[in-house]
Amino acid sequence: MRRWNGWGDEQFSLSLPDSGQDFLSDRIGPGRQLGNATLEAVCDQVPASRLPEHPAIHTDAETRVRHARGQSLEDWLAMRSGDFGPFPDGVAFPESGDMVRELLAFAKDEDLHVIPYGGGTSVAGHINPVDHGRPVLTIDMGRMNRLLDLDEDSQIATFGAGTPGPLVESQLKPLGYTLGHFPQSFELSTLGGWVASRSSGQQSLRYGRIEQLFAGGTVESPEGTLTLPTIPASSAGPDVREMVLGSEGHLGLITEVKVRVTPIAEREQFHVLFFPDWEQARTAARRLVQQKIQLSMLRLSNATETETQLALAGHPKQIGLLETFLGWRGVADGKCMMTLGLTGSKAQYSAALKQLKALTKSYGGVYTGTYLGNKWAEKRFTMPYLREALWDEGYAVDTLETATDWNNVDHLMHTIESTLRDGLADEGKRVHVFTHLSHVYSQGCSIYTTYVFANGDDHDTTRRQWQRLKQSASEQIVHNGGTISHQHGVGKDHAPYLPVEKGALGMALIRGLGRTLDPDQRLSPDTLYAWNDKESS
Repeated sequence: MRRWNGWGDEQFSLSLPDSGQDFLSDRIGPGRQLGNATLEAVCDQVPASRLPEHPAIHTDAETRVRHARGQSLEDWLAMRSGDFGPFPDGVAFPESGDMVRELLAFAKDEDLHVIPYGGGTSVAGHINPVDHGRPVLTIDMGRMNRLLDLDEDSQIATFGAGTPGPLVESQLKPLGYTLGHFPQSFELSTLGGWVASRSSGQQSLRYGRIEQLFAGGTVESPEGTLTLPTIPASSAGPDVREMVLGSEGHLGLITEVKVRVTPIAEREQFHVLFFPDWEQARTAARRLVQQKIQLSMLRLSNATETETQLALAGHPKQIGLLETFLGWRGVADGKCMMTLGLTGSKAQYSAALKQLKALTKSYGGVYTGTYLGNKWAEKRFTMPYLREALWDEGYAVDTLETATDWNNVDHLMHTIESTLRDGLADEGKRVHVFTHLSHVYSQGCSIYTTYVFANGDDHDTTRRQWQRLKQSASEQIVHNGGTISHQHGVGKDHAPYLPVEKGALGMALIRGLGRTLDPDQRLSPDTLYAWNDKESS
């Protein structure tokens, strides 16, 4: 059963090792445990629905509670405190494009707002209802979750847009294929959500981001059905497919997704290396991708993240042996860990391994084999459960991500980290901050920063402290050469910063697309950009 107030399956949990608790207490002080609201108490707060009866719409309190919040830290605090804010007035679970069209017609007749809901994994406020005076209908696409077609000649698979990551792969695997899109939210997030938010998977070096995988599909809008044909390439004007990517529900509900799949590779392993310092590690990462060595992923942890990961791993004796071995090789304090994926034919795998060992050695890299890398791969989709473990110990954790050119990586990373680290100093509070680079490109890379701090005196204080950190770091990102979102989308949380990146004319183009397919402003209010009648007239 899925948790109503947190991440994932309630039967699965992580716990902090003793070494991890000691590590955090030493760096930011003891945690402060806060209470957790009960589902029963929250359901008692849900007001009567403003929707007329409809056979496809559920208006019971629990269903509405389970669709009221996503997975940001602010959402977490709302769920744990019981202070949810607005609830959807009802939730529909369509099973076909025809049902989606009927629901959109109903929304027009009844003057409703509509929120598309995929896996509910948004960390940017995409699915949270807002109170603009209209009833809110959330449309959960989760029952549209099947493989509908596989064209093996063109290697294009067609899925219902509500198909979550595990079902995508489990339906392709018996046929010998993979999509290869593995975001950290893979367990719950869906194909339609990946397209709508321009998602990036951990092995995008081999398979591409979702924009490379998205071949076409179907979108149901208030103005009709938009069909995107699967053409390999075209110079016939602007690409409408690209307009749908990152549209975050403003153009309609994605109902079918056609994706480019790949035969399952002969061999795949994940490898770990350690470098003496950040400069050599970062340069090695850049050289690996710019020389186009055939990797499927590359993740580079800075020194603080490396130290944190080793502390939270548990198994202190084994970690001690690793530290001793690395010390013998001249890799000690300040070391940085690089995790690499190699995926392909046996010949491709062998060639890539030989090339990466030769290149990384020239930058002081110490190769430690596949044990740590494969352990990372085994647990890579369980890391969102860490928030529960930290919460139980009295800590709040959140992430920020961006992307920038290589010549700006160090400046932007240090700016983000120092802003977060010092963000609550005037309240006498320490923040533990660490970063990794991932999703590397010849031009630059993403910067993914995690920050942890002890809870405040209560939920509201913790929320206010989070807002201070989030706002100050977001402002630094957009004013220092970074994108406000590399992989999490815009939603309501990042919408205030989008105009800095897009400019006035760019925002006018985006608004114009929304007005064309949704002239009455029904879809995803305040997601991507703020909606009001004056701006849209």
